[in-house]
Amino acid sequence: MPQRRSTTTQRGRNDPKENENGCKTRRRLYFVGLQGLLALLFLFAGGMKLIIPPDVLMAMGSPNQVRLPGLFVQFIGVVEVLGGLGLILPGLLRIRTSLTPLAAAGLLIVMIGATSITVASGEVGGATVPFIVGMLAALVAYLRWRVIPLTDRTLAN
Repeated sequence: MPQRRSTTTQRGRNDPKENENGCKTRRRLYFVGLQGLLALLFLFAGGMKLIIPPDVLMAMGSPNQVRLPGLFVQFIGVVEVLGGLGLILPGLLRIRTSLTPLAAAGLLIVMIGATSITVASGEVGGATVPFIVGMLAALVAYLRWRVIPLTDRTLAN
C-alpha cells in the first residue's frame, strides 16, 4: 500500500523547499540583528572615547590598567565610530558593500588589541568581553565576505 503525503503542504510546513527558504530568511535576520548590535556597540564605545576627556577616561578605569596616551584613545574612538558606520551604511545604502567585511576586520584588529592590553594588565577575566566581541566581528567579516555577501545597487543608464 503506497504511503500518502500529508495534506498540510498548502502552508508549506512539510514542503522541504519552503522550510529551507524560511530558515535561510530567519538566519539572515538573526545575522543582520547581530551586525546591527555590533555596530551600535562600536558607535557607543567610540563615541564615548571621543566625547569624554582622556583624563576622565583614565580615572574611570581600574588602577592597574595599561595607561595609553590620550590622543591614541581618541584615535581608537574614531576607528570604532568609523567601523560601526562601516558595518551599517554600505548595507543600507547599497553602495560600496565590499567595505562591510573590511570594517568588521578592522574592528577585529581593534578587539585583538583590547584583549591583549586587558590580559597584559592582569585582568584575564576582563578580557573575555573584548575577546567575544572580536570573535563576533570576525564572524561578521567572514559571513559578509564569503557566505552572505551584500550586493551593490545597480544604477540604470
